[in-house]
Amino acid sequence: MPKDNSIKSVLIIGSGPIVIGQACEFDYAGSQSARSIREEGIEVILINSNPATIMTDPSMADHIYLLPLTTKSIIQILKAHPQIDAVLPTMGGQTALNLCLEADEKGIWADFGVKLIGVDVNAINITEDREQFKQLLERIGVPTAPAKTATSFLQGKEIAQEFGFPLVIRPSFTLGGTGAAIVYKKEDFNELLTRGLEASPIHEVLIDKALMGWKEYELELLRDKNDNVVIICSIENMDPMGIHTGDSITVAPAMTLSDTTFQRMRDYAILMMRSIGNFAGGCNVQFAVSPDEKEDIVAIEINPRVSRSSALASKATGYPIAKIASKLALGYNLDELQNQITKSTSALFEPTLDYVIVKIPRWNFDKFEGADRTLGLQMKSVGEVMGIGRSFQEALHKATQSLEIKRNGLGADGKGYTNYEQIIEKLTFASWDRVFVIYDAIAMGIPLSRIHEITKIDMWFLKQYEELYTLEKEISNFKLETLPRELLLEAKQKGFADRQIAHMLGCLESQIHNLRIEMNINRVFKLVDTCAAEFKAQTPYYYSTFEAEIEKANGERYVHSESIVTEKKKIIVLGSGPNRIGQGIEFDYSCVHGVLAAKECGYETIMINCNPETVSTDFDTADKLYFEPVFWEHIYDIIQHEKPEGVIVQLGGQTALKIAEKLAKYGIKIIGTSFDALDLAEDRGRFSELLTDLKIPFPQFGIAETADEASALADTLDFPLLIRPSYVLGGQGMKIVINKQELEEHVINLLKTIPGNKLLLDHYLDGAIEAEADAICDGENVYIIGIMEHIEPCGVHSGDSNATLPPFNLGEFVMTQIKDHTKKIALALQTVGLINIQFAIKDDIVYIIEANPRASRTVPFIAKAYGEPYVNYATKVMLGVNKVTDFKFNPQLKGYAIKQPVFSFSKFHNVNKALGPEMKSTGESILFIDDLKDDQFYELYSRRKMYLSK
Repeated sequence: MPKDNSIKSVLIIGSGPIVIGQACEFDYAGSQSARSIREEGIEVILINSNPATIMTDPSMADHIYLLPLTTKSIIQILKAHPQIDAVLPTMGGQTALNLCLEADEKGIWADFGVKLIGVDVNAINITEDREQFKQLLERIGVPTAPAKTATSFLQGKEIAQEFGFPLVIRPSFTLGGTGAAIVYKKEDFNELLTRGLEASPIHEVLIDKALMGWKEYELELLRDKNDNVVIICSIENMDPMGIHTGDSITVAPAMTLSDTTFQRMRDYAILMMRSIGNFAGGCNVQFAVSPDEKEDIVAIEINPRVSRSSALASKATGYPIAKIASKLALGYNLDELQNQITKSTSALFEPTLDYVIVKIPRWNFDKFEGADRTLGLQMKSVGEVMGIGRSFQEALHKATQSLEIKRNGLGADGKGYTNYEQIIEKLTFASWDRVFVIYDAIAMGIPLSRIHEITKIDMWFLKQYEELYTLEKEISNFKLETLPRELLLEAKQKGFADRQIAHMLGCLESQIHNLRIEMNINRVFKLVDTCAAEFKAQTPYYYSTFEAEIEKANGERYVHSESIVTEKKKIIVLGSGPNRIGQGIEFDYSCVHGVLAAKECGYETIMINCNPETVSTDFDTADKLYFEPVFWEHIYDIIQHEKPEGVIVQLGGQTALKIAEKLAKYGIKIIGTSFDALDLAEDRGRFSELLTDLKIPFPQFGIAETADEASALADTLDFPLLIRPSYVLGGQGMKIVINKQELEEHVINLLKTIPGNKLLLDHYLDGAIEAEADAICDGENVYIIGIMEHIEPCGVHSGDSNATLPPFNLGEFVMTQIKDHTKKIALALQTVGLINIQFAIKDDIVYIIEANPRASRTVPFIAKAYGEPYVNYATKVMLGVNKVTDFKFNPQLKGYAIKQPVFSFSKFHNVNKALGPEMKSTGESILFIDDLKDDQFYELYSRRKMYLSK
C-alpha cells in the first residue's frame, strides 16, 4: 500500500482540448497516471473536456467527467464525490496548474478538505512568477540572464533603455511561449511589449538580455519526499537559444556537452528542484550554455509538472516518468519502486542510453494562410516525431522519414533547394524546414563555418551532416551492379532509405531492397532497455538498426537481433504518425482500442508508430512496440520479421491508409475492408459510378488535371464550385470559388504544391445543411453508431464544425434517407469495420459528399457520448471474430452531445481566421446539454446565420 494511507480517492485534472503548445503528451501522462494510481487500489476521478483522448475512456478511471475545465465544474465534482482526499494537477499541463491555482485562491480545496499532491502551490507560484523565480535563483546562487520584471508599459520602456537590444519578453503564467518574443529593433518594442502584457493573466512580463546563439539544454528530473533526486534524461536542442524548445530539433542524450559542464548543470538542477517547495514528482529544467570554451551556464526556467519533454524523455529512455511521478505523489520513495523495464531493479536509478534519439517537430503552416513561418520563442508546431538509431545520423534520418511531408530523408530525393539566396534566407530566419536546408547548403558548397556563423548550430552537428553528404557523393559514383557491400552497409547504418540510395544510383527502390537481401544486409531489432543492456529487460520495446556481421570462432557469421519472434498468431496495427491538423489524437484512441480488442481475441499485438506523445507508443499498450517510421521500408522489414496474420490500416488515419496499396501489391493481408474498397471510396470517378448504380444523389462533379480542363468544367457545373485534390486528409487544399479568376488562381496553386494530383470540382450546394454518420459493418449487417448534424452550413470542414449528436433539426424523411444511404454504401463497399459518410441536405434531398471506410475523427466522440466501446466492436468485426449482430448495443445519452472545435489562431497574428472547406482546428471539446433551450446551444446556433448570410 502507499506510504500515505490517508489517500483513498484522487482527482486528476486533464489538459482539455489540444492546442498548439499543449498536445497529446498530457493525454499520455494522464493515462499513465490514472493507471498508476488505480494499481494502488485508490479510486480515480478525472475531469477533462476532450472526447478524442484515451485519457477520457471509461476504462481509465472510476469516474470520468467530460466537463469544461472551470472551478464551477470542480465544485460540481467535489459535491458529487465528498470522498475525494487529494488532487493531482501536474498531469494536465499549464491548463491544469492554472485551474488548480484558481481553485486554491478561491478556497475550494480548503472548503472540501482536499490536499494537493505532486506539487505545492508555492512551487507553482515561484516558477511561474518570473520575478519571484529570478530572486530565488539569486538566493541559491544559480546564474541567470540579466533580467527585470515589468507590470506596466512605462516600466517596460525603462528596462529596454537600460539593457539595449536584442531583448526577450516573456509573459508570466502562459503556455507554449504564448506572447513571448525576441525584440531585435527599437521600432518593434512597443507592440511586442503590449502583446506580452496582454498575454499574461497577471499582466506581468520578464524582460531579459537575449542569449542569442547560446546552446540550449533540458534535464528531466524526478524527486521523492525523502529528497532523492534522479536525472532521467539530458536533452540537447540542436537549434540554439531563440527557438522555443517545442519547435527545436532535440537530441538525447546531450551530444556536445563536456562532462564537467554536465555535472555542474546536474548540481544546479537538483539545487533548483529542492528549493522550489517540498513536493514529490516530476520536473523539467531548461538551461542555456555559452558556446565558447568557458561553457557558462544560465538557468532559463523550471516546470514543476510533467511536460512535453517528459513524454519524449519517457519514450527515449523507457523510464515511465508520469507513472513513477504519480507513485511519488502518493508518498512512495524511489527506492521502493520497481524499474518498469527490467522488473528486477529499483526505480532509483538514472537511465543509460546506448542509442540516440532525435525529435523533429511537425508544422502545419499550410493551414494558416498569411502566417509568419519563421520560428521563434512562441511555439508553432502541432506535433512531433522521434527517430531512434545507433548514431545521431541514423536517428536524424529516421525522424525525417517519419514526418510525412513527402521527403525520404535528408537529401538524395531531388527535392532540395538549389537557390543560394533562398538557402541563406532560410538559414538566417529559422525556417520550419531548416533540418533539410542545412543539407542543401552543404551540397551547394557553402562552408560549415559560414553555416555555423548564420545558424549558431554547433559544429559537431554540422560535421555529422557533412559526412552524410560526402557518403551520398561517393555512392553516386557507382552503379547498382558495382556498389560495394561496405558502402551500402554504411549508408544503411547512417539511416539512408532504400529510396534515397536508389535515387543516388538511378534505379528502383525494390532493386536496392533486393540487393540488400542478396548481400545479407538485414535490419536488426534492438531493445530500448533503460540500462544499456547491463540488466535483462522484460519489455518488448524495439527500434531497428543495421550491424556489421560478427564472426564466431567456428567461422559462422551473424548479426544479433533482440526481437524474438513467437509462435503466436499476430496482428500489426499501423499508427497515425505525427499529430497534425486533420489527423490528431482521435486516431491514437482508435489504435489503442484496436490493439486491446485484438489482444482480447487472442492475438499477439504489434504496434508500429513514431509519435512520442501518444498512448499507442507506450511500451505496455501492445505486446510488442516497434518505435519506427510509418514508412514503407521499415514496415515491410518488420512484417518480414514477424510474419503476422495481417495488418490493420483503418485505425491510423490517412497515414496508415496510404500504406494499404503497397501491402496489397506485396500480397500482405489487410485486416477488414479490402484495399480495392478503400481505393473505390477515394477514387471519385469509380465512387460516383457506384452511387449512380445505387440511385443515391451526389453533387454534380468533374475531374481536371489542368487549369484549362477546370475552366471548361466550370461552364457545365455552375458556380459556386468546391475544388479539392484527391487522396488528402483534413480538407487539405480545398476551397470554394465563385468565379473563373478565383478558380484559375487556386487550380494553378494546387497543381504547383501537389503535382500530378487529380483535382475534383463539385458543384457546391450553397446553404445546405451538413450531416455525417459513422457505422460498423461486417459485410452483411450494418449498425449506425451515430448520426450528427453540423450547426455550421455545408462548406465548413466537418472537423471545424460544431456537430450535434443526435441531430436536432432533421425530419423523419431526411433521417430515413441518411440511414438508407449509409447502409447501402457500407454494403456496396463491402466494408468490414468502420465507415464514415458525410451528407449535404438541401430541399429535403440527402446528397453524398464523401465516404471513408475507416475510423474517423468522430468515432471517439460518439463512443464517449453514448458510453459504448465502438472501436473494440469494430476491431472484432474486422478480425472476423464477431458479426455486428453479436453485440448488444445500448447507447446512453440524455439530451444532446456537441463536438466543439478549438482553434490555435492566437499563435499566428495576421492570419486568415475564416472557416471553410480546409480544416484549421487543432482539437475539440465535448459539451453535454439537456435540451435545445440551453443558452450555449442558442449562442452556437445564432452563429450559423453569420455563415449563411455570406
